[in-house]
Amino acid sequence: MGASMLVRVMSAEWLKLRRTMIPFLIVLGPLGVASLQAVNFGLRYDYLTKQYASDLWGGLIGNVAMLMVPTLFMGLAIIASMTAGMEHQMNVWKQTLALPVSKTSVFAGKFLLASLLLLGSSVLLALLTLALGVSLGFELSGVPYGKLAAAIFYPYLAVMPFIALQVWLSVTMSNQAIPLTVGIAGTVFSMFAGSRFGDWMPYRWPYLQNAADEPLYSAAAGVMLGAAVFAAGLYEFVRKDVK
Repeated sequence: MGASMLVRVMSAEWLKLRRTMIPFLIVLGPLGVASLQAVNFGLRYDYLTKQYASDLWGGLIGNVAMLMVPTLFMGLAIIASMTAGMEHQMNVWKQTLALPVSKTSVFAGKFLLASLLLLGSSVLLALLTLALGVSLGFELSGVPYGKLAAAIFYPYLAVMPFIALQVWLSVTMSNQAIPLTVGIAGTVFSMFAGSRFGDWMPYRWPYLQNAADEPLYSAAAGVMLGAAVFAAGLYEFVRKDVK
């Protein structure tokens, strides 16, 4: 897979986005999380600021992070389905694969597109969190940027296996109801996985919970398993006759 070939694939994928609701969804997710926390802190300002008096920014970031994870799970399922669904809906997989690009580049392009879109959404959420804190009267000079970055981007890295899985399912299955069902079920399951399963459960990792109390471990585990799932999905896609 050459870099120039992947660039051509990505350029084509970006052009396709103009005809979809995906850019709107990328903004809607973080905006929804920030808005819910704005309502939460707005209605319970005195209580929450007293509860987090020793670390106002930490309290806000923690609340944002808890809402972010299920939003990430739902978002990655929808984005993967929509980006792959364009070829399925128009029945143009054969035409796409007949172009002078490899199947490896096509699959990698779909995965990279979904990953970059979610990364952009995560960056926007970090900015909205800062804006929300300032609007609530928190001192900008007291922002724990390291904690904010870890709370936003470690979960993003930890969901890599699920991005790879959803891209795999969405690309290889013409009926997008199945990948979406898997994504929705995973979103619900993830909300209970943290308290009911051990560190071996991947659905627990985006919440950055582990016995060592080291968030980086969860992020690293997500990246490694994500690479394995990506490789498995790529292997099947290359071998399969996609219609």
